[in-house]
Amino acid sequence: MHKRLLLASFVLLVVALACRTTSNSSITLGAAGPWREAYGAMNRRGIELALEEINARPERRGRPIRVLFRDDQGDGMRAAAIAQEFVDSTRVVAVIGHVNSGAMVSAARVYDGHLPAVATTASTPALSGISRWTFRVISSDSMNGLELARFSMRLGRRRAAILYENNAYGRGLIDAFQRGFKGEIVSADPIAEGADQDFEPYVTYFKRQAPQVVFIAGTGASGLAFLREARRQDLRADLIGGDGWSVLASDTALADGIYVGAPFTAEDARPDARQFVERFRQRYGTTPDGNAALAYDATMLLADAVRRVGPDRRRIRAYLAATLALRGRLPSARTAIRSGSR
Repeated sequence: MHKRLLLASFVLLVVALACRTTSNSSITLGAAGPWREAYGAMNRRGIELALEEINARPERRGRPIRVLFRDDQGDGMRAAAIAQEFVDSTRVVAVIGHVNSGAMVSAARVYDGHLPAVATTASTPALSGISRWTFRVISSDSMNGLELARFSMRLGRRRAAILYENNAYGRGLIDAFQRGFKGEIVSADPIAEGADQDFEPYVTYFKRQAPQVVFIAGTGASGLAFLREARRQDLRADLIGGDGWSVLASDTALADGIYVGAPFTAEDARPDARQFVERFRQRYGTTPDGNAALAYDATMLLADAVRRVGPDRRRIRAYLAATLALRGRLPSARTAIRSGSR
């Protein structure tokens, strides 16, 4: 069995009906995500690298695995429409994705009872219990936010400010952070999802209130805009982001000294992780982040399922439920990783 790069807490969901697909020369998986976003592009690269390795195996000769990519733009309505397309296709036996929490929540209701899907980075607690046919290879933010709060406390920080993207991901993460942080939270404000927003008022306010730590529950685009303003005003506070900030680690000028709660680090010394990092660098000329690693793992997991039980939706779902039930007993490898040094 393929050894996973990650030890994560998984959502475990159980039973329903599916259909056996017709025999083809190839086996088709669906994949959905916002491929034009930086984190989406990393997800897609992880999927493509895994696919190359899978189809190079001797047992795949004559019947390769193909991936049908669809761009859901991180939007729930679009994700649900794509999910219905995958469900209706007799070719698609399982789905890699979706990437965003809100998109996966919407799609999960469509997949329920019809098609197994493994989300890559959809970490919202709202996904738990929606469907017995949907799984994920990342731990829930109900745990991740708590871990980041505890990490802040271990740093000795007792005064925090919070910004969060007003979506399923951001809300789930900050709810858990607020429960876990035992000091004073001076403010918790919603922000938009993209880069086109003004963070000057927030940073000015933070400078007056002097929190020891600022926690931002958002993705790379909003995170980059915030970091630029924080550096411009020389904000003196520890800056902590969730896994949505993983894509910022490559920007050493801005990201120097930030903390990122991440499911994977390219510095992982385990042999499987080292091999993955080197293959990824050779293929794409850049270092993989957690988005790439989780998408790679999700693809490998579904390939294992197809190899063991065949291209049958019901059997793939049962295999995932049994496999992830065992993996779910393992502790999370999600850790707070510092980018650079101060």
